[in-house]
Amino acid sequence: MDLDWSFIFMMLGFGLAAYSIIANDVIQTLGTFLSSNKHTPWWVLWIFASVVLSGVLLYGWFANGGDPAYGRLTLIPLPERFYWWHVAPPLMLLLLTRFGFPVSTTFLVLSVFSTQQVMTAIVLKSVSGYAVAFTSALLSYWLLARVIEGRFLSVEMDSPRLWTFLQWVSTGFLWSQWLIQDLANIFVYVPRQQRLYEMLGAVFLLVSLLAVLFYQRGGRIQRIVTSKTNTADIRSATIIDFIYGLVLLFFKELSNIPMSTTWVFVGLLAGREIALTYRLDVRPKSEVAPLILRDLGKVTVGLASSVALVLLIEFAKNGGWAGNAVAAGK
Repeated sequence: MDLDWSFIFMMLGFGLAAYSIIANDVIQTLGTFLSSNKHTPWWVLWIFASVVLSGVLLYGWFANGGDPAYGRLTLIPLPERFYWWHVAPPLMLLLLTRFGFPVSTTFLVLSVFSTQQVMTAIVLKSVSGYAVAFTSALLSYWLLARVIEGRFLSVEMDSPRLWTFLQWVSTGFLWSQWLIQDLANIFVYVPRQQRLYEMLGAVFLLVSLLAVLFYQRGGRIQRIVTSKTNTADIRSATIIDFIYGLVLLFFKELSNIPMSTTWVFVGLLAGREIALTYRLDVRPKSEVAPLILRDLGKVTVGLASSVALVLLIEFAKNGGWAGNAVAAGK
């Protein structure tokens, strides 16, 4: 019996995308949660995140007629057949993640499935997200740095239970908004309407992968968070998560076009770091630009990688090494 290579590539792509996105992208949302709750057992944090994830997935599936991606894939149809190049993006993402790059999964994965027009819209929305997050964080922390963050740096927490409650609420809010944006990067590999048993299988897979992430306390990408000023303070983490969640909510309501949450995340941390440096002198001013440019450079590597990957795949499909490789997908 001949193997159904299209189905194999589809399921392999789905599994690799799920693993890659959990390993690379989730830390944008849960990084401050992990760093500010480092004394809480990892499994307690995992259960909380898993409950939110399950709720978002199942509600999206029920409310959108079997579509857990919340309509983000309306302009990106399912391919008639899957080939090896559909599996290439999550494999490249895994490689870049190993080196600690906060790569945009949206650019890398969706570029293989999207038309040039759709990808242009995704890039423009993502760059706008960086600008809005950067500006929001810069203005917020410029106005409140001395009143709020300055106090956090110099005064110990006087009401830990209240701040713990607020931080878990803000994390739940942010985590849900992030999932609504980024689930498209996983479910782009499967039919747009899922059966209940398929959804339950997807929930089980994602919850299991989350367990690995929490057990490892975030892995290498977590350094993007811990290198920034006072992100381990639960009060600071609460404010970061709340601003990030509001920016994602704004863009969720703006349109159903997918966007790179990685660019939003890096823009938020950049604006915050500039404001804290110039208002509170938390680090030498000469260190700010290299720090921000390094992070921006890393996400730009992701964008360049997605463009290079698409060009490479087009070369392969149009003759390059296509011969046997394309045949393998038939």
